[in-house]
Amino acid sequence: MKILALDTATEACSVVLGMGDRAIGRYLEFERGHAEKLLPMVDELLAEGGITLGALDAIAFGRGPGGFTGVRLAASVAQGLAFGANIGVVPISDLAAVAQRVVGLHPGVRRVLVVNDARMREVYWARFAADGGLQPASEEHVGPAADVQLPDPAGGPWAAAGRGLGVAPALAERCRQAGASLYADLLPRADEILTLARPLVAAGQILPPEQAVPVYVRDHVVTAAL
Repeated sequence: MKILALDTATEACSVVLGMGDRAIGRYLEFERGHAEKLLPMVDELLAEGGITLGALDAIAFGRGPGGFTGVRLAASVAQGLAFGANIGVVPISDLAAVAQRVVGLHPGVRRVLVVNDARMREVYWARFAADGGLQPASEEHVGPAADVQLPDPAGGPWAAAGRGLGVAPALAERCRQAGASLYADLLPRADEILTLARPLVAAGQILPPEQAVPVYVRDHVVTAAL
């Protein structure tokens, strides 16, 4: 399989090209300028991999939740590239991408709470189960850190991850007191988006380009921007 994965939902801007078991990528962190960096990164990887867009099986992208501009950028670039190459897309949750990174760092973990910074004194959060593969264990939410619901500690070793923990120290301490391993410096990356997309592409779960739709979760911000 040949899959291009990209993500711009946070201050991280990353692109990975997966070709079979091989993967090559680019990763940068900065507050602004993702739009100027993303397509050149894609071009560099395709050139390095020696393939064209049309040779890809799919384009996977971080569909949010995350920063409004960044999530919209990833979806629109994925859609445009897919339309041009006549291939499909695979939207991947940015919260799931962080959870997948935790699974790679802590193979014994059974539950993961992901907390990403949503600004405006809020966090994006969701719970995941990691028993024999990553699965969502809650809906994706946005709201005050005090409203975050922790996993049941009886479910086995668990972890809390994401830079939302850094802006919500009381929540981080609540997780620590409940027995969680903390990974407070993690951001979503294209690497994990590729990992999560691979089985979907193998199963033929590829969407047409027009379904490259961002997921904001914070609906009132989207409404205000329209």
